[in-house]
Amino acid sequence: MNGEQPLDLDEVFGSPDGTRKKRLGIITSGSLKAGMEAKLDASTPVEEMKVGRYVVIEGQKLRFFGLITDIGLGALDQRIPANPPDVTDPFVAEVISGTSTYGTLHVVPMLTLEKSASGTVSGPQPVKTVPPHFAAIHHAQEEDVARVFGREDGSHYYVGTPLDMETRVCLNLPRFVERSNGVFGKSGTGKTFLTRLLLLGILQKGGAVNLVFDMHNEYGWQGTSEEGKPPVKGLKQLFTSKVAVFTLDDASSRRRGVTTDHVVQIGYDRLEPEDIQALQEPLGLSDRGIDAVHTLAHRLGDRKWLEQFLKLESEEREDLAKQLDIHLETMRALRTSLDRLRRLDFVVPKAQEDSVDCVVQYLLRGKHVVLEFGKYDNLLAYLLVANVLTRRIHDQWVKKVEAATSDAEKPPKLVITIEEAHKFLNPKVAGLTAFGAIAREMRKYNVTLLVVDQRPSGIDEEVMSQVGTRITCLLDNDKDIESVLMGVSGKGELKSVLAKLETRQQALIFGHAVPMPVVIQTREYGSADSYKEFGYLEPEEAKAQARQDVRDLYGE
Repeated sequence: MNGEQPLDLDEVFGSPDGTRKKRLGIITSGSLKAGMEAKLDASTPVEEMKVGRYVVIEGQKLRFFGLITDIGLGALDQRIPANPPDVTDPFVAEVISGTSTYGTLHVVPMLTLEKSASGTVSGPQPVKTVPPHFAAIHHAQEEDVARVFGREDGSHYYVGTPLDMETRVCLNLPRFVERSNGVFGKSGTGKTFLTRLLLLGILQKGGAVNLVFDMHNEYGWQGTSEEGKPPVKGLKQLFTSKVAVFTLDDASSRRRGVTTDHVVQIGYDRLEPEDIQALQEPLGLSDRGIDAVHTLAHRLGDRKWLEQFLKLESEEREDLAKQLDIHLETMRALRTSLDRLRRLDFVVPKAQEDSVDCVVQYLLRGKHVVLEFGKYDNLLAYLLVANVLTRRIHDQWVKKVEAATSDAEKPPKLVITIEEAHKFLNPKVAGLTAFGAIAREMRKYNVTLLVVDQRPSGIDEEVMSQVGTRITCLLDNDKDIESVLMGVSGKGELKSVLAKLETRQQALIFGHAVPMPVVIQTREYGSADSYKEFGYLEPEEAKAQARQDVRDLYGE
C-alpha cells in the first residue's frame, strides 16, 4: 500500500488479454472532478448494475479502481424516448436494446495502479488523471479488493463485504484508533450493531483500550440482536479477562445476570461548576443560574459548594443571595434544579470509593471498561456521569503524557465511546466539556472518541472536521447528510451512494482508516461461528482446549 512491496499487475487484475471476466462496457466521457461516464455493452444487463459496486477501468498505462455512483439509460435517437417503439415482440426488443438504446454508468475513479518497465507497480495511489476514451470496464475481483483494503491480519480488521461480493473489507485498526471516529445513521439502521463490531475489533487486535458509556446496556454482558433473534454476546462474554463492567444500578445488573466489577458512586465533592454547566439543558438552568453556580463555588469552596448549598434552609439561601448579589428567584430556581441530582441514587454526599480513580486504574492496566447505566437511561444521568468521568480522565492522560520521558511511560491509547454525541458536542456545549477538547486536541495525548449519533448535524462543525473515519448508515435528513460529508472530496457522488443504502446492516465507510470510500454489508455477528472468529469457545470447548493445553505442556 505504501510502496514497500512490488505488485504484479497480472496477479492482481488478471492479464489484459481477455482472460479476465468479460467487460461491462467502455468509457465515453468524463473528467477528474466530475467522474467518468460509461456506456454498457449490449450484453450487459443494466439491472445487474448497482450503486456502490466496485469496477476496474483498464487504461493504456494505468488501471483505475472506481465506484459506481449512478446508473442511467440512454438512446442514440432522441426521438425514441418521445415515441417509444413497440417492444412486445421479443425480437424487436432485442434488436433495439444495445443498438438504439443502452445503459450508462457514472463511475468515480478512486485509486490507480501504474505499470513500470519491469511489469510491476508500487501499489495503489490517489487518482490524478483520467482513463482514455473507450477504456474497458470490468467488475472488481476479490484480489482487487484485498489489494486495496488489505487482508485480515494483526492490524487489519474485517468489518464487512462489498455489495454482491464475498471478499472481506478491512479497516486499518492502528490508523482507526489514531483519530476520533464516528458511527452515524438514523434510528434503527444498526449503529449499535456496528459500534459493537468496532469495539470487538479493538479488543481482538489490541492497540487501544476502550471506555464505553453504555446508556442502554448493549455492550457489556449481552446486547439485543436484530429482527427478534436471541440476544448476542457482549464484550464481557467474549473477552472475560479483558473487560470490566461498571454499573450505576447494581440491582439492574443482578437481574440481568451480569457480574459487575464496581458499583459507581459520585460524591458531591466531585461535581465542579463546569460539570453543572454541561447539564444546563437537562437541568433547565438559565445563564444567570450558571453564573450563580460559579459564584457559589468561589464563595463556598470548589469541593464543598454543592453539599453546603443543598444543606441551606430557605432563609439562609436568601441571606446568601443578598451577600453574593444573586437574584432571589435565580437562587430558588437553582436549588430546584440541583435537587434533581439528589434523585439520582448514585449521586451521594460522600462516596464510599473513588469511582473515577478506579476507572482510571483499570484503563491504565489495559483493561477495557463498560459503564452500564441500568435504570438511569435518561439524558441527565448520562450527561452527568460521562462528563464527570471523562473530564478527570482527560486531566490524568494529559499529566501522564507530559511527564513521560519515553513512549513506554505514556498511558495506553484510549478510545472513549459515547452515544447521543450531539448532546456533548453541539456548538453551545462542545467548548465546555472534555469531549470537545478530546475531539480537537487529545490525539497527541493518546485519547480519541468514537461518537455514535443519529443527528450529526447537531455536532459542532469544528469537531466534525476532526472525525477521521466516518461509518455512516442510512440518513434521510439533508442537514445530517451534509454534516457527515463535510470536507470530503467527491461529496456529490457519495451523497448519491449514501441515499441508496438499505435500512439495515449496510454502511458507507470513508476516511482515515480506509484508502477509499466503501459500501459494506456488515459482517455476520451472533452465531457460534462468528463468536469463534473472535476466539470465543463454548464452555465445553474451553474445557477440552484446557485439557489439550495440559497434555501439550506435560505430555501424555
